[in-house]
Amino acid sequence: MSEIRSAFNKASSQYDEYAFLQKEIATRLDAKLEVISSHADVVLDLGAGTGLLSQSLLQRFPDSTIICLDFAQKSLKNNPSACKLCADANHLPLADNSVDVIVSNLMMQWCNDLDQLFSECHRVLKNEGLILFSTFGPNTLKELKKSWAVVDNETHVNTFTDMHDIGDQLLQSGFQSPVMEMETLTLTYQSVTDLLRDLKAIGAQTVSTRSKSLTGKGKFQSMIKMYESYRQDGKLPATYEVVYGHAWKRINKIGIELNNQ
Repeated sequence: MSEIRSAFNKASSQYDEYAFLQKEIATRLDAKLEVISSHADVVLDLGAGTGLLSQSLLQRFPDSTIICLDFAQKSLKNNPSACKLCADANHLPLADNSVDVIVSNLMMQWCNDLDQLFSECHRVLKNEGLILFSTFGPNTLKELKKSWAVVDNETHVNTFTDMHDIGDQLLQSGFQSPVMEMETLTLTYQSVTDLLRDLKAIGAQTVSTRSKSLTGKGKFQSMIKMYESYRQDGKLPATYEVVYGHAWKRINKIGIELNNQ
């Protein structure tokens, strides 16, 4: 976790410049609030970073308290919110039943324990509170993953959780009526090194962790050669499986959690 935090802190000054995909998904996530939620006194932007989603939340909920929480302190320095917390999402420094809406854009894929994360989110949400998030699914960066797989058996690309498993974990943590959606977005690059540069620039060091020197120049070149087999119309694709989910915390009037149907 400290390695991930260090990578995001290091990337904070240039993050917004390279985070095209993150901006687009933040916009799509915010649009879902138009239908799902209309009012909230307290909104938690979980994994807020530099504020790609925070800016939209401040406009959507102008009379609400927007708490922007992230574990990378330098990222939060660029966040526009007046209420910022540098903390671990698995141990939220918030009171029970204190938040109306939790929104999280592309943070959960960095969490090793979704059960702990969802339990904490459930704890701090008020009754009828909403959690809405985006994350990446297993087919994300499949071209890079397959290209490395030809070279060796090492893990060079993060393993992402299937959306059905995320839905199950929401239920296990006490959430009701989870709704999971998925879409595929594809970015294109002139070269593999351009892709790796962008990943590094947004702090995604653990997605492509191995430098040429650590991996070996021969293996690195073999990976690039394999990736070239995916080139179409002069460009190299990088696939992202984007998962969206939302669910509710619902407890009946006598304080007993409703059973999942």
